[in-house]
Amino acid sequence: MSKLSIIIPVLNEVATLRRQLPALQSLRRQGHQVIVVDGGSTDGSVQAIRGQVDLCLNSAPGRARQMNAGAAQAAGDILLFLHIDTTLPANAAEQVVAALADGATCWGRFDVRLDGQHPAFRVIAGAINLRSRVTAVATGDQAIFVRRAVFEQIGGYADVPLMEDVMISKTLRSMSRPVCLRSPVLSSSRRWQQHGILTTIWLMWRLRLAFFLGASPVALHAQYYGRHPGRHPDRHTDDRDQATREREP
Repeated sequence: MSKLSIIIPVLNEVATLRRQLPALQSLRRQGHQVIVVDGGSTDGSVQAIRGQVDLCLNSAPGRARQMNAGAAQAAGDILLFLHIDTTLPANAAEQVVAALADGATCWGRFDVRLDGQHPAFRVIAGAINLRSRVTAVATGDQAIFVRRAVFEQIGGYADVPLMEDVMISKTLRSMSRPVCLRSPVLSSSRRWQQHGILTTIWLMWRLRLAFFLGASPVALHAQYYGRHPGRHPDRHTDDRDQATREREP
């Protein structure tokens, strides 16, 4: 049976790590690998994960860099990139292995469900999942998975501060359509709660359109963080900020 390496980039996420890592221990007992890549936390994140991961790596901050660092040390046949505030379904590993078993496809993602109670969150999640099916482009929130050999072949994630998930999706879809697993991962809705549902939707779509029209990820990153004065993209003192840091619009 193929084995997964689950790669989780973090920065100052001690509370979320303590909450999320216990759910991954059953996967470790099945022989799958859990890798946390820390981007320079100062809140005790590294100390909090002892005994709950197979590898804890240090990396320069930046989601793409951290995920590439984890992939370079991964032992699994399949890489699954997981945001720390996203929870996998109970049988995630079996679904991923089965989805890639026939060799016809080399990558995929899960549907996403948002954890907030507002009815708009169901609409937002449905729109994300539908858009992904139509365009064959996945977001990082959907727990992208890919054969390790293919990931290495394409050179991993582009070293950009934003839109790395869109860029790798476009590369991978030239090789095969993604498997779109309907069992949803559960992802945090706090970016919408913190900044407003309509404001966040408008920002996300505006940045995606700008990227489609040729704007650079670096310029978009500057625009995104310009909306949040006082926040530095690579330094946070509140564990809640990681869900918004470098989050793909």
